[in-house]
Amino acid sequence: MQPEKRIVVTGLGAVTPLGLDVPSFWDGLKNGVSGANMITNFDTTHFKTKFACELKGFDPHQYFDRKEVRKLDPFCQFGMIAADEAIADSGLNLAKEDLNRIGVVVGSGIGGMKVFYDQVNEFVSGDGTPRFNPFFIPKMIIDLNSGNISIKHGLKGPNYSTVSACATSSNCIADAYMLLKMGYADVMVAGGSEAAILEVGIGGFNAMKALSENNDEYLTASRPFDLKRDGFVMGEGGGCLILETYEHAVKRGAKIYAELAGIAMTADAYHITAPSGEGASRAMRNLLDDAGVSKEEVDYINVHGTSTPVGDIAESDAIKDVFGEHAYKLNISSTKSMTGHLLGAAGAVEAIASILAIEHQLIPPTINHSVDDPECDLNYTFNKAQARNVRVAISNTFGFGGHNASLLFKSLEE
Repeated sequence: MQPEKRIVVTGLGAVTPLGLDVPSFWDGLKNGVSGANMITNFDTTHFKTKFACELKGFDPHQYFDRKEVRKLDPFCQFGMIAADEAIADSGLNLAKEDLNRIGVVVGSGIGGMKVFYDQVNEFVSGDGTPRFNPFFIPKMIIDLNSGNISIKHGLKGPNYSTVSACATSSNCIADAYMLLKMGYADVMVAGGSEAAILEVGIGGFNAMKALSENNDEYLTASRPFDLKRDGFVMGEGGGCLILETYEHAVKRGAKIYAELAGIAMTADAYHITAPSGEGASRAMRNLLDDAGVSKEEVDYINVHGTSTPVGDIAESDAIKDVFGEHAYKLNISSTKSMTGHLLGAAGAVEAIASILAIEHQLIPPTINHSVDDPECDLNYTFNKAQARNVRVAISNTFGFGGHNASLLFKSLEE
């Protein structure tokens, strides 16, 4: 009987509202920087929410030639840039690798919302003649995230995209983990991206009453677990991880950030948008079982923590249900307080934050806190980063439809 494969993280890539690469992203996190600003992508005059966490200083022409920019929706640009950084960071020499053994699972919660909106707008405002861009469909569909990454780098292993709303990129990482465990690949690029800060994105979430409308205090409007929270703040960007088997990483002398020691995926089977809490509890219990880790060994949880009145309480209660007394000894933080909610990219970006917490032995904060909520009484690492010995970190992401995904990372044990 062959020993079970261990899966490790060897590369990180991120494009976020705090910075366009991993070092600047981490710098923003540890210093408690807000990524929020007034929206510049479109005229918000008639919108209830006028702010979001947009990328700052992003110019696609710095990464792609003019023809490529025309062929790629922003969500796909973000995914490809994050993948490029992760591959470079991993030190993989693709010329020496068996490309049939390297796969890609990079998703998006929504995909090419901008190109869809633009093309429909052009059609309905025209004379009825169907003049559609030949790249309309390839720019829109979610699986081109993985497809374009594989084409650029010649990666011929398993290739597809998983979609589970805000849990998407955590599910992509979980799928990559399983593919590696089962021997279908030696290396996987896994993550997700999102670009939904446009009229239909903001307007649609406004209609659901999901977004903060605190335009007067936009810099501090993403305030998870604060009594005055009133909804999430939209973010955009992408994140990718390089996962590989421990044997493969050691053989090529790779730097190893952490071990992905366990995954868990559950469904609430309850409501399309409201969390049950029970599904989150079950995910975390299953996660500890899968990783073979006791609850007392967990040091840090990067929570879903979107800054919604109901969701933050449900996740806090789920943590108390699973961890009991140890829940009060954990450090918890919601990095969405800084990045905003990156929807389908959230899981990958927050997994990177969790891994970097292990790497730097530092818990990023939950910023913008001012008023305690008596129903949220855990240690949320409010307002300032905290040094701590972090050996085991959990990243939680939950999506509309009742999707729950939890990942457990731990420092490498030889």
